[in-house]
Amino acid sequence: MSERTPILVTGAAGFIGSHVAEALLRRGESVVGVDCFDAFYDSASKRANAEEVAATARACGGRWELRELDICDAPALQGLFQEHRFAGVIHLAARAGVRPSIAQPVLYARVNVEGTTALLQAAAASGCQCFIAASSSSVYGNNRKVPFAEDDAVELPISPYAATKRACELIGATMHHLGRMPVGMLRFFTVFGPRQRPDLAISLFLSKVSRGEPIQMFGDGSTSRDYTFVDDIVRGVLAAFDRVPEHGFRVWNLGGDRPTSLRDMVATIERVTGRSAVVTPAPLQPGDVERTWADLSRSRAELGYAPVTRFEEGVARQWAWMQHRHASRSRATP
Repeated sequence: MSERTPILVTGAAGFIGSHVAEALLRRGESVVGVDCFDAFYDSASKRANAEEVAATARACGGRWELRELDICDAPALQGLFQEHRFAGVIHLAARAGVRPSIAQPVLYARVNVEGTTALLQAAAASGCQCFIAASSSSVYGNNRKVPFAEDDAVELPISPYAATKRACELIGATMHHLGRMPVGMLRFFTVFGPRQRPDLAISLFLSKVSRGEPIQMFGDGSTSRDYTFVDDIVRGVLAAFDRVPEHGFRVWNLGGDRPTSLRDMVATIERVTGRSAVVTPAPLQPGDVERTWADLSRSRAELGYAPVTRFEEGVARQWAWMQHRHASRSRATP
């Protein structure tokens, strides 16, 4: 892509979006970011992420522009696409979280499904060259077959969040069929690392264990997740963006290929922080799947995707970043 033709990144001040924006800038792309700074979690964290992206743009001489915009605002989106002739879209904005979606299914459907549809429509109408969007491993539900492959049945999601992500995949396939715009859907498997949302387990457990506060362990600790470090995810996102025109419409898993049990995750956090966890047992939560594990055969073959960051190394890097940001905020507070 020409560096003078910008790429649109939605959710650009969020966890994954800010890392993707930086990676694009480092390789010479022009980036326009969109974020609504939703109050789902502290917007100050997202503002700080955006400042880091801006610093990266300055350091590499890249063009970076951030717009505060709601993806459900179709007229605003149309105006943005009229103003810029985007080379492509990397859509990472979403209402996230399995458990909150059970309490607010209408909100999740509106933001995730309606917002994604509005973006797809605006991109197709403007002649966009490709569209990449974040899906989720949650679409696999409690499939008994592991590892999960992209051609497995995904008709039984067990949370509204998962259902919205599957709906987005179907809408993406339909929009490709109607307009031939290349569309790629990326099933992320439990992404972690610097800038991770504070409500997610690794971030939350690192904070609480380091302070000697109790953590809740849902179930007996045997549930497992295919944790994926954010740098590996970013490489997969960029590879999908570059290669989706060869495929038309495609779904790819982006995972770590090394599932870790909840019990082992807690033990890793104990080693990284040097503190023992105070564990409070709790029942399994509705909507939570028993395990995730990505079959990477397709993404390895078609994207050259190969995760390299081992779980404990990634947790240590996330913990170091959390300490650095906390120290930075402490210095900034009189």
